[in-house]
Amino acid sequence: MTVAHSQSYDSGLVERLLFRVARKWVAGYSSADAIEAALDANRRGMSAILNFLGEDTADEGQVGATVDEYLLLMGMMHDKNVQGCASVKPTQLGLAIDYEMCRQNFKKLAARARERGQFLWIDMESAKFTEDTITLYLELLKENPDVGIAVQAYLKRSGADLLHIIEHGGKVRLVKGAYHELEEHAFASGEDVDSNYLHLLKMLAGGDNFFAVATHDSKLIDEAIKLGGKCEFQLLMGIRDELKSQLVASKMTVAEYIPYGGQWLPYSVRRIRERKRNLLLLARSLIQQ
Repeated sequence: MTVAHSQSYDSGLVERLLFRVARKWVAGYSSADAIEAALDANRRGMSAILNFLGEDTADEGQVGATVDEYLLLMGMMHDKNVQGCASVKPTQLGLAIDYEMCRQNFKKLAARARERGQFLWIDMESAKFTEDTITLYLELLKENPDVGIAVQAYLKRSGADLLHIIEHGGKVRLVKGAYHELEEHAFASGEDVDSNYLHLLKMLAGGDNFFAVATHDSKLIDEAIKLGGKCEFQLLMGIRDELKSQLVASKMTVAEYIPYGGQWLPYSVRRIRERKRNLLLLARSLIQQ
């Protein structure tokens, strides 16, 4: 075997092993895989939030293909009677290329979601896209009330952003945030992030708008339950399944965020780094070969 063939084999083997682990928190490569995972979530008492993986797209052809994928996905969800919706990153639809392109693409998805009677979530990305994403969201909200946006608790600006969104009747998914940001933009310590999360949570619970509590932090979830409000709890596929079951059993509204697609590796690396348990899953897969 040549060196080149050996490297190719090793690379393919590692990818297969990683994908075996990734299947814990990624539905698979295709929309059919995503639908299957969504129906499983429904059977377990949860709605599903489907995300076609990818971000920072700089190719217009890829942007077009992503729009087509989401349109297909919405149709499949409708045809299969999936209880759930899609969640889309703005840079998937061209925000890193041109704002107007992204706006027009989101209008297509929002219109299709409305036709299908489905909600549509807009994911939040790195801080450089925050302002444009909020502007985009507020434009879409004028035409479709069933659109929501993620707000990241680790950003220092999020209190002002949240107030602005609430004033317009917006619907918010509150997350901690997962991007590496400069200290001028984001809180550096976990304690500060948690403190700001709780502050933002109180703002949401004190209003009349629907909102989502998207965290796996039991303390913050307990606080959200105490505060009440029109909320649902959103947790990632493959993470804290026992907590999801407990929330469902307690008659809480719960949704499972289900990613899928060929860009599973960068997403999976983030999941593997997050928890020791995920590293153990990877090690076990390697040992079992």
